[in-house]
Amino acid sequence: MARVPETELERLKNDVSLVRLVEASGIALKKQGKDYAGACPFHADNTPSLIITPAKNLYHCFGCDAAGSPIDWLMQFYKLSFRAAVERLRSELGISDTPPPSAPLTTQKLKAAALPLSKDADAQADMRQVLDYYHETLKQSPEALAYLQSRGLAHPELISRFKLGFANRTLGYRLPNKAWKEGQELRGRLQDIGLLRESGHEHFNGSLVIPIIDQNGVIHEIYGRKIRDNLRTGTAYHLYLPGEHAGVWNTEGLQGAADGEIILCESLIDAMTFWVHGFRHVTASYGVNGFTPDHLQAFKQYGVERVLIAYDRDEAGNTAADKLATMLASEDIPCYRIEFPKGMDANEYAQKMSPPDKALALLVRKAQWMAGAQEPVIKSSMAFDATESEPVHSSLAAMAEVEPPALLMVQEDAIPTPTIASPVPPAPTVDVPIEQSESELVMSFGTRRYRIRGWKKPLNPESLKVNLLVSKDERFHVDSFDLYQAKARAAFIKSAGIELGEAEDVLKHDLGRVLLKLEELQTEHLNAALTKKDDTPTLTDAEQKEALELLTSPDLLQRILVDFDACGVVGEETNKLVAYLAAVSRQLDKPLAVLIQSSSAAGKSSLMDAVLALMPEEAQVRYSAMTGQSLFYMGETNLKHKILAIAEEEGAAQASYALKLLQSDGQVSMASTGKDATTGLLTTHEYKVEGPVMLFLTTTAIDIDEELLNRCVVLTVNESREQTKAIHVLQRQRQTLAGLLQDESRDAILALHRNAQRLLQPLKVVNPYADQLTFLDDKTRTRRDHMKYLSLIRAITYLHQYQREIKTVQHRGKAVHYIEVTPFDIATANSLAHEVLGRTLDELPPQTRKLLTALHSWVKSESTQQGMHQADFRFSRRQVRDLTGWGNTQLGIHLARLVDMEYLFEHGGRRGQASGYELAYCGEGDHGQSFLMGLLNCETLNKNTPLSMPMMTSVRGEVAECTVSKRPQNGVETGVIRSDEIALQANVDEALHDLDVGNAQNTHREGLKNSTSYRTPSLHQQDVAVFHNDV
Repeated sequence: MARVPETELERLKNDVSLVRLVEASGIALKKQGKDYAGACPFHADNTPSLIITPAKNLYHCFGCDAAGSPIDWLMQFYKLSFRAAVERLRSELGISDTPPPSAPLTTQKLKAAALPLSKDADAQADMRQVLDYYHETLKQSPEALAYLQSRGLAHPELISRFKLGFANRTLGYRLPNKAWKEGQELRGRLQDIGLLRESGHEHFNGSLVIPIIDQNGVIHEIYGRKIRDNLRTGTAYHLYLPGEHAGVWNTEGLQGAADGEIILCESLIDAMTFWVHGFRHVTASYGVNGFTPDHLQAFKQYGVERVLIAYDRDEAGNTAADKLATMLASEDIPCYRIEFPKGMDANEYAQKMSPPDKALALLVRKAQWMAGAQEPVIKSSMAFDATESEPVHSSLAAMAEVEPPALLMVQEDAIPTPTIASPVPPAPTVDVPIEQSESELVMSFGTRRYRIRGWKKPLNPESLKVNLLVSKDERFHVDSFDLYQAKARAAFIKSAGIELGEAEDVLKHDLGRVLLKLEELQTEHLNAALTKKDDTPTLTDAEQKEALELLTSPDLLQRILVDFDACGVVGEETNKLVAYLAAVSRQLDKPLAVLIQSSSAAGKSSLMDAVLALMPEEAQVRYSAMTGQSLFYMGETNLKHKILAIAEEEGAAQASYALKLLQSDGQVSMASTGKDATTGLLTTHEYKVEGPVMLFLTTTAIDIDEELLNRCVVLTVNESREQTKAIHVLQRQRQTLAGLLQDESRDAILALHRNAQRLLQPLKVVNPYADQLTFLDDKTRTRRDHMKYLSLIRAITYLHQYQREIKTVQHRGKAVHYIEVTPFDIATANSLAHEVLGRTLDELPPQTRKLLTALHSWVKSESTQQGMHQADFRFSRRQVRDLTGWGNTQLGIHLARLVDMEYLFEHGGRRGQASGYELAYCGEGDHGQSFLMGLLNCETLNKNTPLSMPMMTSVRGEVAECTVSKRPQNGVETGVIRSDEIALQANVDEALHDLDVGNAQNTHREGLKNSTSYRTPSLHQQDVAVFHNDV
């Protein structure tokens, strides 16, 4: 029996009086305004809660929420099936053309009983409502329609006739709240059916839904096919309702099969492929082992005489086809095999052939006999209607002695040979003229103009939220919504149709074209954003020549200092050179880290900016501050061999731990919890950042974190009055014409050095003198200082790579290119390490040491003029401020440190009297003892080659020389012979004498005799003794 047409259903709902129908059921109704009220028969109703609205011919109970039309009333009150209720209403109107069924309607899985149905009627109604919802969802889902398009099944009649649907995870939002009784009951019924799982999730979540409905409208089975093919391993792509398979798809096709011939496919997707290409006498089993007794019963019921098995051409399909053919042959139903190319199914074959309908027709014509009656001689397989392009299929089993009708005969060459189509169907594109600017996109379809904003940000493939304005003449509608949300699109189309007076179908078609175009543009931008860009500029021949000239210059280091001066950096020769070499070391596997320390406004930031200005922009990443986890989200390799510059070390305090690990270990990683994009479950994500990275920091802090201090080369800015005067002179000079011209040439100098840095090749550096080098080993922290020293040597060598011979060695089948360290490189590193690294070994910070040295010179001079011992001289903080010119806060910090470390003694006066300081420091270390590094004598590396020792002026105005060690190191007893050793011994003896004859009442001064500091007499006596013993 055919389905009831929608027009007839609407007629039944409107023409049958619901009021009369309810009264005929024994319910007393009372008029209430325009409506009628009565006691609801579906629950214990003490007060009338059933309301009937004659204007709409609908009823609704406010007590149990029962509602519906006259058909629903019959189904609920009399427990009828949908078909039985329709038939009774048709008899009420006198249009019934078939008698009411007297035999039971078998639904197999739902166990339907004879009319009227009992509890299964509710199950059928629930499934119909859910399938109706899925059906509407499919028609508004671009994702599901695109899947059908990709499978060649985007056929409106197919979607409508077989009520295809799409489960898009929104069914739960349309059900009553699960906290309510009605919601719990309804969800329980859906779980019993199998539409919901025990977890509450939809069983067919993310699937194309295909119901199996017979001619009586009874739902026997539901099939679901996942539309995404990138699901996690183990996910089922094919779903059915729980229990045994039941029902037969497309029974109408079986009933109207020409000459009793049908096509049996392995899956519903394959069957629908045949159906959309004109082969309407087709059905499907539920997989290779899914031929059920229902299929066999239907074949016998509709008189099927031949079965064309169109299973997949694979091992499982071939085995199942042979087994099925044998079984059907035993039932006197002959079988033929439609043979696809090896490994293909019907849908894949139709997708790859053009035209697909003729390609399938050719395979049907060439179907091979498998089992059953004696193999016939096939004269024809199909004929074409002279006026229709759609093929009309004839019998394959026409016997040789039976001639087919002349009009239906065609020769084999009448069927054009199909050609291979594109293996992968091209993505849908929209060729529409667009006007694109930085902020918006404009598309026009006839008189309708669409302006889109916000589609570029964020670039998320799972959402497409835009601000969309559609206008026509002077009318317009604008809204912001997600184009991937079917409900939002439907609301926009409805509102825009009212505003513009345009048909909703037209606007829906326009919106689909807009969506496809935006997806195309968004994909391009997303790919561009994910593609790693090479920011390195291409050098011209002239630029490359100038850069090579700089790198091959014999006095390269001196030229770097000259260029620093030309860029406006006065003095600071050692600091400039060390910072420049540290920036170069970014290309090494163990780069240096630099921390510039000074008071506020002393020029630390200017020094860092001057160094970074000479480095390529693509080789540096600069920040003012960093949060605790910001480093982990910078990308795994985005910092590799780059300079990470932070304006203030305090601004990166939260990220200090990660920065320390990145500098020392060369990489840093973090485990964080997040949701899996596919499953939605919490998983652990790893974020990793690889080095090596060169860190460049500045700070005004006097007390630096010991961990950071161990890892960095600390550069102290010269804060002397002479340096300030020099800076003032330069600032005034830059206001003159000469200064203006010098600023014009600054850009050329910066470009020259950046290009030179780009020419440096990633070469390995080998130190052939490494086993001869020595270093101070009396402290544990010198282990890291030693690596700084070695990295400094390698940086100098790496910078001079164009002046070194590139050597090659084969190792494990791989060529390794390297350059070697020269004695010149070691000598240069020694001269720099003597001042820079040696300074870090001092127990006093550089600024505090500078204050102590100035106090000692001043106190020594004042006590000599006044004819008193240094221990008897007192001075105030105000005098020290006048002497140094420092601020009170800054000075207070350094004086407190000197008092704490017993370089100064503080004497408190009585009330009304100012306190005074006594200097306990007698000049120990003035001759450089605190900067002794125990470095190798560079001249001993190569006796035959004269060594040109680099001479450069230090920030103190003294000439730094290579430190020479005259004996091997032995634990902490590292000694160095200097020309002023006798004077040093004399100074020590004099200091001891002064301390012994000092004020005996000062207990602090008396305690110095037993102190273990290097400033104490006892330690000096030991050092001198060891010194003379070594000599």
